[in-house]
Amino acid sequence: MARTARMEQIEAMLADDPDDAFLRYGLAMEHASSGDDGACVEVLRDLIARTAAATPYVPAYLQAGQALVRLDRITEACDVLRQGVDVARRVGDSHAQGEMQGLLESVS
Repeated sequence: MARTARMEQIEAMLADDPDDAFLRYGLAMEHASSGDDGACVEVLRDLIARTAAATPYVPAYLQAGQALVRLDRITEACDVLRQGVDVARRVGDSHAQGEMQGLLESVS
């Protein structure tokens, strides 16, 4: 897929602050917007790994699950969504937990 100017801007900012979760999430969403769900998933998996020990970035799980569903990688989507439900429950994000549970039930 073609790289956009916005992707390049975000990547330049990430070079200065590689652990910025909001920037990494934004990069993933740029990939999704451009139709590159594979790259979106890669960036989201990286974001999930980077934030898992400290403060998990809960929306990354939902977006990764949705992108994996679009890629017809249902088993992987279910795995990510189950992890996301657990993380959301642990951090007290009942809204995200419900969204992921709903998606999980619709694809499994």
